[in-house]
Amino acid sequence: MKTYLVTGSASGMGAAVAQRLSGDGHRVIGLDLRDAQVCADLSTWEGRSRAVREVLTACGGVLDGAVLAAGMGPTAGRERTILEVNLLGVTGLLDGLRPALAAADKAKVVVFGSNSTTATPLVPRAALRRLADGDTTGAARVLLRRKPIAATLAYAGSKLAVSRWCREHAVAAEWAGDGIRMNILAPGPVLTPLLRAQLAGGTGKQVRSFPVPAREYGTPEQIATWVLVMLSPAADFMVGSVITVDGGTEALLRPRAWPAPLPPAGVPRMLWSMARAAKRGQVADYSAVDSVPEPTGSTAAEGP
Repeated sequence: MKTYLVTGSASGMGAAVAQRLSGDGHRVIGLDLRDAQVCADLSTWEGRSRAVREVLTACGGVLDGAVLAAGMGPTAGRERTILEVNLLGVTGLLDGLRPALAAADKAKVVVFGSNSTTATPLVPRAALRRLADGDTTGAARVLLRRKPIAATLAYAGSKLAVSRWCREHAVAAEWAGDGIRMNILAPGPVLTPLLRAQLAGGTGKQVRSFPVPAREYGTPEQIATWVLVMLSPAADFMVGSVITVDGGTEALLRPRAWPAPLPPAGVPRMLWSMARAAKRGQVADYSAVDSVPEPTGSTAAEGP
C-alpha cells in the first residue's frame, strides 16, 4: 500500500483518481475546499500553508506520490483567484511537500495542465513573466487590460506557467536527482461539473463548436487511467513530460508546431546545459550495464 495526495478530490477528475487509487488498495489523502480529509483554500497563502502542514502530518513525512488536480476554470471577475489556485496552489504545495516525496522510493507527481496552453492565443508575455516570478497580482493587472477575454487568458496563462514551472523543476537535483518523477497531464474537454456548467451557460455554443477531431469528449475515468500509468513504475523514465489527452485538438490546430527543431538562438543554452550535466550528476548510471556481459547469439534487430 502506498500513500498518495490528490487535490481536487471531491469532484471531477480528482475524485475519479482518488476512487481508482483507493480501489487499488492505496491510502489517499484527499484535499479540497470541502468534503475531503484536508480542507483548504488553495487561493490563499494561509490555506496553502495549512494544507502542507496537514498533509505532512497525515502522511507521516513520507509521500509516495501526488496528483495536483485542483483548479479553477475561466470565471469572469475572478482572474487573480484563477492564477492563485492554478499556479500557486500547485507550486506552493509541491515546494512544501518535496521533502516527503524525496523520502519515498521514486515518488511520482502528476500535475494537471491543459491543452489550453497550446490552443489559446494572445496570452500576454508580460503576464507570463510575472507569473514566472510568482507575481499573481501583477499578472492579473496585465490580464484585466483585456477584460472581455481576461478570464480565458488567466486560465490559459496559469496552466502555461504551472507547466513551465514543472518542466524546469522536474529536472533539477532536488527533484529528479532525489528520485521524484514529476510530469504534466494536459486534458482537453472532459465531462466534469465544470464542463457541464460551461455547456449550460453562456459559453455553451463556443464549447460545443470547439474542434475535437475524435468527435467525443473525455471522461474522468479515462483521465484517471492515464494518471495511474503516470504514478506507476512505467513512469520511472518519465521526467518533465507533457502528456496531452484531448481528442486531437492540439494536433489539429498545430500539426507542425511540435516536434520542433531547436532554434539557433537556443543552441548556447543547450550546450551549456550539456556541459554542466555531468558535473551536476544529471547523467545516466550505466555501472550495472558495464558489469553484465553482452549476450551473444542474438539475431533480433534492435531499435535506436
